[in-house]
Amino acid sequence: MSDDDEFGLDSDFEDEDRDDHGYGAGDADASDGGDDGGASEDGRRGPERTFAAFPPAQGRGFATSWWGRAWLKALEDTALDGQQLKQGRRLAREGRVGAVSVRPGRITAVVRDRDGTAHRSDVLLQQLGAGAWDRFLDMAVDRVGHIAALLDREMPPHLVEDAASAGVELLPGIGDLEPECTCGTWDHCPHSGALCYQVARLLDEDPFVLLLMRGRDERRLLDELQVRSAARAVRAGDGGAWEPADVPEQEVRGVPAGEAFAAAGILPPLPAPPAAPGDPGIGPSLDTETAPAPGIDPAALEVLAADSAVRAYRMLLDALSPGHEGQPLPVELTPQQDAVRLAADARPEARIGDRLATGSGRPPADLDAAVRAWRYGGVAALAVLDEEWSPDPEQLGRARARLGEAWEAGERPALRASGRARWTVAGADLQLRLDRNERWWPYRKERGRWVPAGPADDDPAGALAGAYDRAADASDMTGAAV
Repeated sequence: MSDDDEFGLDSDFEDEDRDDHGYGAGDADASDGGDDGGASEDGRRGPERTFAAFPPAQGRGFATSWWGRAWLKALEDTALDGQQLKQGRRLAREGRVGAVSVRPGRITAVVRDRDGTAHRSDVLLQQLGAGAWDRFLDMAVDRVGHIAALLDREMPPHLVEDAASAGVELLPGIGDLEPECTCGTWDHCPHSGALCYQVARLLDEDPFVLLLMRGRDERRLLDELQVRSAARAVRAGDGGAWEPADVPEQEVRGVPAGEAFAAAGILPPLPAPPAAPGDPGIGPSLDTETAPAPGIDPAALEVLAADSAVRAYRMLLDALSPGHEGQPLPVELTPQQDAVRLAADARPEARIGDRLATGSGRPPADLDAAVRAWRYGGVAALAVLDEEWSPDPEQLGRARARLGEAWEAGERPALRASGRARWTVAGADLQLRLDRNERWWPYRKERGRWVPAGPADDDPAGALAGAYDRAADASDMTGAAV
């Protein structure tokens, strides 16, 4: 026998609705037509949806959407015993809540204790009456964006605010979630709490679940919206001006545009922007007791978070610098270039460095050369490392002339062409490379491969001199270490 069969939770719900306290049978608007408490004219139960049990939710929250969090706030503000809610959260996290059935005014599920004992738990929510639904539908038809949001399974805050202005409270408030459970606890027990935590996950995926609890299923709601929209279009086509629904007058906020324009000369100046902080923010520590989900590397995420903080800080400093508005937009990096940038900026441990090498499309040894290039000149330096291009005859002539003029007589090193835009110093492991902007980049041979040896220079002699100096410094440091 399944959990649901054990408690008679078949599709017809053999238990009776509890409407002695006003739940499951519509609100005060029921006097102007009202709903039927979830029953159709032939006496059968109203619309109902059943959702399969969720798997355990270790390491994740129960609500990511703002309306899902509003549901949980109503639960946590209502419950008198926070310890019982804590136990219910643990039961839900462990996957002990069975299939959840949702119908107007009521949600139901079987919840098992940690010892295997099963309890049927219900949570009741006041339905909206016919008058409230009329106001909600008129409001939604007036604002096409609300219909589009619902169809995208979203519930934007302004939809809820507009509904509240029309006298319709969609989200529950304090005391609106009424628990019932076979365990006999009068307040929210661990079982009803677990059920509510699971419903928050349902609401994240589909706000129509909340509207069903309030008394309208998705199909009926969309049909009624379509009928009202079509009727309004017909009236407009006949030349009759339609009037918006009779909703309470809303407070008008802001200043008319004409007044703001006229007052432009007398308004005080805007305050100066706040000063930038002294340092980037500190990234979060993900070293928690909870094991990460498969495929998630907390150390790599910490590197990304720290890098994001540093980049945001640099962007802020750039934005606050004089003349920033006249600067060109930064070049968008490819994923391969960004992997090199991250390796250069973050200086990660070897394990994460290997992952960045894979992301850059390079072996780890080649990533080291790319990181040097990035530190010397960013994207332009990477292009010089990776590309060998062919100058046209005019560019090649200018390059040779520059090489001939860069040194005094008798001081020029012996240079031999080593490629279409590369010249190697004879008898030394040094090389000059010309980029497409006709700037010179020094390179040095290390362990049989050419690696960047310094930043670019407009003068080939200056670029090569800098490479000589850095090579001498490296030799001195090696000798001192020995």
